Amino acid sequence: MVRESDKGRAREKRHARVRARVTGSSARPRLCVFRSLKHLYVQAVDDLRGATVASASTIEVEGSAGKGNIAAAGKVGALIAARLREKGLETVVFDRGGYLYHGRVKAVADAARAAGLKF
Repeated sequence: MVRESDKGRAREKRHARVRARVTGSSARPRLCVFRSLKHLYVQAVDDLRGATVASASTIEVEGSAGKGNIAAAGKVGALIAARLREKGLETVVFDRGGYLYHGRVKAVADAARAAGLKF
């Protein structure tokens, strides 16, 4: 039995449960988070149109010691908030992607709230 695939399947099932209830619209997009081993990606998605409104990732962030750490995640949260505020959007629905709400995921949410997003 391979444990990695079981963990991945469990996360996908958690994410599917959340996605059954959470949808984004043009006025209130869904802010979804994806964690990889090296980087963190955040998108604001309008599910009604099926389009990405804005995105940010740790690939774009400069000056952090590591790309997959909490400091870089905070910078990504501030960056996505700034991009959404430029487009006139202030409220979002947060989608943690089936990940636990701590560490890098929490850092993104806290930084986005501090930069002016409401969710």
